[in-house]
Amino acid sequence: MKYILPLLLVALITFTGCALTTQKQDDGFISIFNGKDLTNWKANTETANCFFVENGELVVKGGRAHLFYNGDEIDYKNLKDFHYKVMVKTTKGSNSGLYFHTKYQENGWPKFGYECQVNITHKDRIKSSAIYGLKNVDTVPAKDGEWYLQEIIVKGKHIVTKINGEIRAEYTEPDTIDENAGRKLRTGTFAIQGHDPTCLVYLKDFMVKPL
Repeated sequence: MKYILPLLLVALITFTGCALTTQKQDDGFISIFNGKDLTNWKANTETANCFFVENGELVVKGGRAHLFYNGDEIDYKNLKDFHYKVMVKTTKGSNSGLYFHTKYQENGWPKFGYECQVNITHKDRIKSSAIYGLKNVDTVPAKDGEWYLQEIIVKGKHIVTKINGEIRAEYTEPDTIDENAGRKLRTGTFAIQGHDPTCLVYLKDFMVKPL
């Protein structure tokens, strides 16, 4: 009996762990960041060492650069509609961005796709969750030094951004946009922005649900 009880306890823990794991997978979200290194992500060379992983978090620090997802957890080359979730923590005066429907670019601000702004107290008046340059946001229900949940939902020509479950911006792309335009919903990958030398932003729990 003294051996049976520990074995039953181990089996119960194992079963519970499996159930929880299955539940996480069954919600349709797929992790695209392993929390250990930059596997399946590619940084351009504009600013060296701008992106690194520490304590399970992606750290963005030190200058302008962009980090592009190029893994195979999701078929980003054909991904149109999705629900994207990222945990974000800014520091005082920091600035970053979450690009989507974009593609790798060796330098400069990405020409393709849209940017969801990351900025609580940077001097730029356009704040977190804005669809940059199209649906701007000038107030934020979050603080530097505290984690917040950023969500981006794209369905058809409609984009919605949320912070901690609250809708912050909505944009419907017009049918008249030229096919050659950079800012256009088509397909493409995700990217993280390093903005300037004073930038210091932390991100984790990158999850994508194809719709």
